[in-house]
Amino acid sequence: MKKEKISVVIITNNESKNIERCLISVAWADEKIVIDSYSTDDTAKKAKKLGAKVFLKKWNGFSSQKAYAIKKATNKWVISLDADEEVSIELKDEILNAIEKNEFDGFEICRKNFFLGKWIKRSGWFPDFQIRLFKKSETNVIDRPVHEGFIVNGKISRLKGYIFHYSYLTLEQYLSKQNYYTSLDVGNKLQSMYGKKIYWFNFILNPLSTFLRLYFVKGGWRDGMRGFILSSYSCLYTLLTYAKTWELQNAILKKDKLPPTKHTELSTMKELHF
Repeated sequence: MKKEKISVVIITNNESKNIERCLISVAWADEKIVIDSYSTDDTAKKAKKLGAKVFLKKWNGFSSQKAYAIKKATNKWVISLDADEEVSIELKDEILNAIEKNEFDGFEICRKNFFLGKWIKRSGWFPDFQIRLFKKSETNVIDRPVHEGFIVNGKISRLKGYIFHYSYLTLEQYLSKQNYYTSLDVGNKLQSMYGKKIYWFNFILNPLSTFLRLYFVKGGWRDGMRGFILSSYSCLYTLLTYAKTWELQNAILKKDKLPPTKHTELSTMKELHF
């Protein structure tokens, strides 16, 4: 019987500190594809040394980079990873078993998220199931400025093993990413609020709702100080997203020009095919 083969796809930009751990965890894969957006560190060099096929592509957004990576994959099965992620040994065995059985078209995998060096057990960060393993022919990328994902046209199941996600090492890094992601998220917010205005009470009620949901309903208080920080920063994320969306709505209404920013990407929700 013919052995099922799998490709691993990773998009990178200055991921020298993470790429080795990620690639070593998938050394068993038949093909490793890295799409690098012209890193200024030695990300590409390290990836090549570990046997990855490295392709350079100018940054054009998360969805575009991932769709391009999947196009480059030559095998039937694909697993999509971020550079700061690692496949557990248990998950490896599950993946190889699942693709050989060939009973499903895609699988959700749970991420085990680490924040400031510690595993977050609640706070809305766990469990964190995402579609990551799929048949290339049955899958499309959802085109969004941020928080992109995959749509599988077929049967989906879940695996029990974890993807370890080493997210933020410092609060400075987290705040910097929040500023970047909230600017990208304006496009998503405009679409979800199509035809609706943002009012002053949105700046109070929506962030407060985010904090209460994550800290109390989702058990953030059980994660100690990290849970409080995550809930608070998620509250700030909501506030920033609404404020930036309000700013853009006003600019559109007044036909003013916003200061140029490379972060504000307005996008309709569509699928990228490969």
